[in-house]
Amino acid sequence: MSSSVLLDTSFLVSLFDKDRTNHGVAQEYYRFMLAHGVAMYFSSIVAAEYGIKANIGDLPIRNFRPLNFSVAHAQVAAKLWNAIERESNDKREVVRDDVKLIAQASDEGIHFVLTEDAKTLYKYCERLRTNGHVQVRAVKLVDGFGPSALRADGQSDLLDVITNPAM
Repeated sequence: MSSSVLLDTSFLVSLFDKDRTNHGVAQEYYRFMLAHGVAMYFSSIVAAEYGIKANIGDLPIRNFRPLNFSVAHAQVAAKLWNAIERESNDKREVVRDDVKLIAQASDEGIHFVLTEDAKTLYKYCERLRTNGHVQVRAVKLVDGFGPSALRADGQSDLLDVITNPAM
């Protein structure tokens, strides 16, 4: 498998907080990515968000590829920001960071963003993808674990469809 994934803050929180609703799903994705050599990217933006409430040093950093936010990423983020129609009830600062993550993934050719955040990151990533601004796809933990969700070709495996009809 040659897919690559940018890990969102909400994914990491779910992965390491046993009380989170999607903890088990996050663990399944993490084990799957390790077993199949899926490149997992850890953005400096996510590091800043995660570090507000938890110690970044507790993360298995050695399993992640660090990704600093660059000027090139900033230029893509500005274009994407101007391309989205933001909903008035979405917090501007949250959407701004989500757009930065989507821009990083897009600019770096990362296939997926793995997230628990269906309200902003997933929503805006899918809008941008549907409108042809990015190719990166967001994968929500709430949809459950399905290995074919991380296939770059977008195809679902028959076993995934049978065991998880929501796919």
